Amino acid sequence: MPVPTNTLSTAKPTDAAVPPELPEEATAPPPATAGPLSARNLPAPDKLGAGWKTYADPGGAEAGFLGNNTWTRRREPHQAAFEALPSGCSGQPVTGSLPVPQYALAGSYRTPDALPASALLLRFADSAKATAYFSGYQNRMKSCGTGGDLSVKQLWSDESAATAIRTYAGAESYVDISVLQNTTIALLATTSTDPESQTPWSHTTAQTLQTTIDSP
Repeated sequence: MPVPTNTLSTAKPTDAAVPPELPEEATAPPPATAGPLSARNLPAPDKLGAGWKTYADPGGAEAGFLGNNTWTRRREPHQAAFEALPSGCSGQPVTGSLPVPQYALAGSYRTPDALPASALLLRFADSAKATAYFSGYQNRMKSCGTGGDLSVKQLWSDESAATAIRTYAGAESYVDISVLQNTTIALLATTSTDPESQTPWSHTTAQTLQTTIDSP
């Protein structure tokens, strides 16, 4: 009898809330740019505070990518947008499709305490799609709740920026800053030993992100 085969769809993905059919390839070091996005779209470390540094992440099998000897790397847009969404929450799940960005760029930093911090830029085809993803991301963060594998506590939010604390069960806490500027979203997550004290810094950093992320 003939054995049925599964064929992958060749259609361009349209829903960032659904995982990609294939994982992001990690067979070669990724480029340091993603379309129009480059290191100039991310804040220089001194703009984040005294003692901040960029970090050339070496990657590896556990990280799921190969290092490229720079502090920025291109991400597969669908994979990056899906992985950015909170998972493991105990709260009521939010459903609905989300736009897939055209480009995604990751950047790595180290804090003054030598703790890891990462930035993700998502560039969409137009501002309407960027706004739709940002709204869906915020709804999922606000609905995450506490007590699951991931707990989320909101610190502050407005129409184009927000900060929350992500805490993974038995692991570190992260200060999560999300910013929308025209067609681009920035998600900056920094490990923190005292996340409750980061509200003033997060306001300043959100403003810094908004001045750089949507540059051509």
